[in-house]
Amino acid sequence: MGRCCDAQISRTEPLAKTERAHPLVRLIRYGQAFRRQIWFAASCSVMNKVFDLAPPVLIGVAVDTVVEQQNSLLGRLGIEAVQTQFIVLAILTFVIWALESLFEYAYARLWRNLAQQVQHHLRLDAYSHLQELELAYFEERSTGGLMAILNDDINQLERFLDFGANEVLQVLTTVLVIGVGFFVVAPSVAWMAMLPIPFILWGSFSFQRLLAPRYAEVRENVGLLNSRLSNNLSGIVTIKSFVTEAYEVDRLHAESDAYRQSNRRAIALSAAFTPLIRMIILLGFTALLVYGGLAAVAGTLAVGTYSTLVFLIQRLLWPLTRLGETLDQYQRAMASTNRVMNLLDTPIAIHSGELPLVRREERGVRREKGGERREELGIGSWELGVGSRGTGLSGKEESQLPVNPYPIEGELYLKDVTFAYEGTAPVVKNLSLHIPAGKTIAIVGSTGSGKSTLVKLILRLYEVQSGNILLDGLDIRELQLQDLRRAIGWVSQDVFLFHGTVLENITYGSPTATLKEAMTAARIAEAHEFIEQLPRGYDTIVGERGQKLSGGQRQRLAIARAILKNPPILILDEATSAVDNETEAAIQRSLERITQNRTTIAIAHRLSTIRNADRIYVMEYGQLVEQGTHEELLERQGVYANLWRVQMGMK
Repeated sequence: MGRCCDAQISRTEPLAKTERAHPLVRLIRYGQAFRRQIWFAASCSVMNKVFDLAPPVLIGVAVDTVVEQQNSLLGRLGIEAVQTQFIVLAILTFVIWALESLFEYAYARLWRNLAQQVQHHLRLDAYSHLQELELAYFEERSTGGLMAILNDDINQLERFLDFGANEVLQVLTTVLVIGVGFFVVAPSVAWMAMLPIPFILWGSFSFQRLLAPRYAEVRENVGLLNSRLSNNLSGIVTIKSFVTEAYEVDRLHAESDAYRQSNRRAIALSAAFTPLIRMIILLGFTALLVYGGLAAVAGTLAVGTYSTLVFLIQRLLWPLTRLGETLDQYQRAMASTNRVMNLLDTPIAIHSGELPLVRREERGVRREKGGERREELGIGSWELGVGSRGTGLSGKEESQLPVNPYPIEGELYLKDVTFAYEGTAPVVKNLSLHIPAGKTIAIVGSTGSGKSTLVKLILRLYEVQSGNILLDGLDIRELQLQDLRRAIGWVSQDVFLFHGTVLENITYGSPTATLKEAMTAARIAEAHEFIEQLPRGYDTIVGERGQKLSGGQRQRLAIARAILKNPPILILDEATSAVDNETEAAIQRSLERITQNRTTIAIAHRLSTIRNADRIYVMEYGQLVEQGTHEELLERQGVYANLWRVQMGMK
């Protein structure tokens, strides 16, 4: 799936279990793949802080040299000449500052690159997992909300790794190094410097607990805001046509204000952290300043040591005032991490089977029948793979397996199939349907009768709740999911084109197709002529969702895309619903050509488009109520005959 699958929480682990884990724990589990980079970055942060704390020590040694001269610390180490002592101090200062700068450059580069890596892989893993979720998941959530997770939440985590992680490490290093140093050098006054730290830590954890729900609310509200913006931008034509600009501004105002207010509540609490911590720090600094100074005057504490302690306590305590900002970043990052990890932990409801389908051309075998059409389009036939079921063989080993002599014929059999959307009555009830290989069957019926749902069940966009769907006698749940869908060409009534060129949209799903092959498919779909009239022909940008094209043009490009794919099974779901009568007649002639010797399922409201089907099935309330040829159904004088008379204006 993603590039960091080995670092993710197990997909089979129950969601309730991972939800109990702290977001930081979940992030650490995910980040196991980056442990080497984390180790190097953390080491550089620690070393930078160690060398950053050295200058105050050098200042104390310098003061000690001025006061004590030959009896100074360096003098006792064997460097008696005062001038030599200062030269040594100068060299040490240069080396320490150089190393501090070097490690600062190193940690800044390492943490920022790590942040980019984590956000890159996390976004890819989250998006890859999202694509594997069933269609029902998307129907229950807004596009804007999912965009907020994939973009805003992951970016929030990146910002924390950029700066916050280093800040936390350096504060911990400062407390540890200076704390130990104080107790070694001046244990009598060290407790004064350490006294505020327990209160600071207690305050930090208390603020963390209070901030967590507030930032969770912030992330929830930003998701709702993004959802509103995404919906409005997608529906801008509807907004303009119904003159609801002011109404939408009011609705956006409400969502944006909710986001602002949730941020305001979080800011009110986080802003109070630094002033309170500063007052606690003041007590420790003042105590050391007074009692340490008196000890130096009394001669129980060396002047140089006192100078070092005064400088170091500032290095120890004042950085703790930045904990407020760091804590703010941390809580925002943890709220975002929770949302991203919840997405990654969402269980996949529709699992792939193990039996692969492979193209004959990939095995070096070609079918003679229909070879002229495949040569024209450059697309091969399909077959069942043999011997690799559950073996986990490599591609090279897989290519050496024997070839199954039986190609996919395209026979479909739906046996006692029942399906209901969540919280609704069944839309398909105990339905049995046989679709012979190479034949064209049509499914008609009133809106809501379950026709399009049937198609989505064949594609396994939804899973049947009872019954079976067989392809050439095999349950489709046994087949590899991607191979099953590659073997089916679907032209939906809701045509979706990607922002890009005409050529890119026609070859979508057939990346190796050439321009010549795309043009051939476009001619068959009656699209070549209008494409040639576009400003840049096949290189014309169609706009988001194909908005620069008419509905009929979009539909013809979708048909060309399916033709180029050249699958053994073709599903036409109202494929000519958005074209005029002349274009429909032309497309019908093309469809008669491309559906020969191919299993074709045509769903239509306009009965004139399916009158020549080998067999027509009539659906009502999720069940088949009639079947037969066009003439047989007219003679029966049932549901189909009534629909025909209405459409022909006879009733």
